[in-house]
Amino acid sequence: MSIRMIAQDLYRLEQEVSRLKARLEKAPESERPEVEDLLRKARAERKRMRDILEGAKEDPPCRRPR
Repeated sequence: MSIRMIAQDLYRLEQEVSRLKARLEKAPESERPEVEDLLRKARAERKRMRDILEGAKEDPPCRRPR
């Protein structure tokens, strides 16, 4: 997967997290657990994509100074 595609996915996940935060603030009490679960999953996926992007930007071990 290219860095550009990872960055696009990360941007999409950032938007989704923002949307879910706003939805959680307005959600009735009966809907909150479901929205909280969706938000938790979106945050986990966003963190995974950030970690992938950071790993992709690092130099490979063979190119690092000793």
